[in-house]
Amino acid sequence: MATAATSTERLGDLLVREGLITREQLQQALEQQRGSGMRLGYTLVKLGMVQEIEITKMLARQYRVPAVDLSRFEVESKIVKLVPADVAVKHTVLPLKREGRTLTVAMADPTNVSVLDDLKFITRCDVFPVIAGEYTLRTAIERYYEQTDAQLQNILKDIEEEDLEVIEEEEEDEGPTLVADDAPVVKLINGIMTDAVRRGASDIHIEPFEKEIRVRYRIDGALQEVMKPPVKLKAALTSRVKIMSNLNIAERRVPQDGRIKMKMGQRVIDFRVSTLPVIFGEKIVLRILDKGNLTLDLTKFGFEPKAEQDLMRAILNPYGMVLVTGPTGSGKTTTLYSALSRINTMEVNIMTAEDPVEYNIHGINQVLVRTEIGMTFAAALRAFLRQDPNIIMVGEIRDLETGSIAIKAALTGHLVLSTLHTNDAPSTITRMIDMGIEPFNVASAVNLIVAQRLVRRVCSSCKHETEYSEEELSALGISQDEAADITFQRGEGCDACGGTGYKGRQGLYEVMALSPELRRMILRGASTAELQEQAVEEGMLTLRMDGLMKLRKGVTSLEEIGKETAG
Repeated sequence: MATAATSTERLGDLLVREGLITREQLQQALEQQRGSGMRLGYTLVKLGMVQEIEITKMLARQYRVPAVDLSRFEVESKIVKLVPADVAVKHTVLPLKREGRTLTVAMADPTNVSVLDDLKFITRCDVFPVIAGEYTLRTAIERYYEQTDAQLQNILKDIEEEDLEVIEEEEEDEGPTLVADDAPVVKLINGIMTDAVRRGASDIHIEPFEKEIRVRYRIDGALQEVMKPPVKLKAALTSRVKIMSNLNIAERRVPQDGRIKMKMGQRVIDFRVSTLPVIFGEKIVLRILDKGNLTLDLTKFGFEPKAEQDLMRAILNPYGMVLVTGPTGSGKTTTLYSALSRINTMEVNIMTAEDPVEYNIHGINQVLVRTEIGMTFAAALRAFLRQDPNIIMVGEIRDLETGSIAIKAALTGHLVLSTLHTNDAPSTITRMIDMGIEPFNVASAVNLIVAQRLVRRVCSSCKHETEYSEEELSALGISQDEAADITFQRGEGCDACGGTGYKGRQGLYEVMALSPELRRMILRGASTAELQEQAVEEGMLTLRMDGLMKLRKGVTSLEEIGKETAG
């Protein structure tokens, strides 16, 4: 894998030297390439930065092999059958013609000796490699092999090895759903679900378009395309997921929500299902709730020492409010669950109001908020206060009513944990006051605010040192002197990380403990900027500062810090 990456970098330099692309375009293409796992040449053509013929000529010179124009070839079916579909798709190769014992094969990377050896063994021919533009080559492979069927067969083969069972699945209806009960469709959906769990995905997207279906996984916060099932299975796939999640398969005009519980070996995994009518069918998103992957030890989250001490002190307080803020998907719920696990003992009564309940935790009384029947956050909170609670967790403070009851609970001897959607810790104070909560109540009740983000970790298998230009560093407020002390890391892209250069995620945390001075400033009506300045003076790390700490430790990359934090 590393060899291919080196050759693509040389290709980029050659193209710049020949004046076919600019250095800026190369940087842009490299960024795009890292997220996709594709080769640089493919990415440049896809972005329209260079003609594929120019890339092919350049590669032919570089690799010293003949180039071929695939548009002039019509490959016979008996030649196509010499190389199995899964091999062609995996290695991006296409057999073109056979003369005696010599088989001419178009390849994206004709220097890959192991692939050449595999082809020789499979075809029992002497292989003569020629180079073709990867963009055209992939299209040709899809046309000749029906790539989707090859991928389908692969995933069906894998699934037979898994011990799978859908728990509490209802009997399937007769009639229009019969197609959804066909073994290939059942195996395909099971295969997609288990494959996603195996690869550590948080969501599965099944998206219908006019001439194809696209399946993508969200891994480490970024979506990656994994397969395109045959378009003829569109209705059957949708029906199968609806049957598994007990949804109305006849209703295709309105969104629906359901749940699937699946046993995979010894693990039980929940999938939260959402269907949405789109132009060419129904888009399905399955959120994977795998309790086995849930880390509840706050000490392993990557808090800096002072931030961790402040947070521990706040959650061990018998009363007051602890708020966690950040955008959707930033790990707020996991932080709250971890805090609750830390204080979940036999001596306390913990009650939570959640929408939805993502993980069931033993010893905690969890309530599902259902706005449509009047069970709102505010209604649940009122009921909690009559249930003799010690600790209350409110999924989200969305309005003045919920905020007021939560503040009242925090001021009357309860520890209250909740979330808000704000950009940083100091602006959370301003947001609560803007909602209509009195400044003196905010100043008295709130003990600590955590703002957080998730950044991708650089893959440990393929990380290497890299350098950045002065402009890139100054954009993040890093001086040349500071940069001299940092060893910047970047992932090359390998099999372990699926070619992305990242594997796993790391939290960035801004932890603001409310000191007497900060409380006085809130009562005086201080601005967000003034509160932040005071908090930093007292030792708080902003999200950007925490990000730079992680950068110094080689945990993440400059791009990730720039994307997730503001200067």
